[in-house]
Amino acid sequence: MVLLKVNVLAVLVAAIVQWVFGYLWYGLLFKKDYKALVQTEGAAAPNAGGVMALIFIANIILTFALAKIIPLTGWTGFGKGALVGAILGLGFVVPPLFAGHISEGKPFKLFGINALYWLIAMYLSGGILAIW
Repeated sequence: MVLLKVNVLAVLVAAIVQWVFGYLWYGLLFKKDYKALVQTEGAAAPNAGGVMALIFIANIILTFALAKIIPLTGWTGFGKGALVGAILGLGFVVPPLFAGHISEGKPFKLFGINALYWLIAMYLSGGILAIW
């Protein structure tokens, strides 16, 4: 089926890059701030392995969608693919993320950490997928 025809290796590599970048972003660079902003009293700690597996599945879904959209632009090369990823991030990820943070009363700093992660992750993924 044409809908499913993508470069699976490119999708996997881009998803792995997103996943590793997420670890660096949330686990090292913003670990202290992120934990303080999402800490909830009395909440049970989630199963870290299960969470990481589900995040990787989400990364695969997002990179698969990018892999289907980027060829529609006709753009090739890292820079143009990265631009597609950034535009899609600004248009389809940041607005609902912002709406969710505002409606749930979450701190703006948390929105900033999350939004910048997704913009950079989609930028990198778009670039990777476009050169493949």
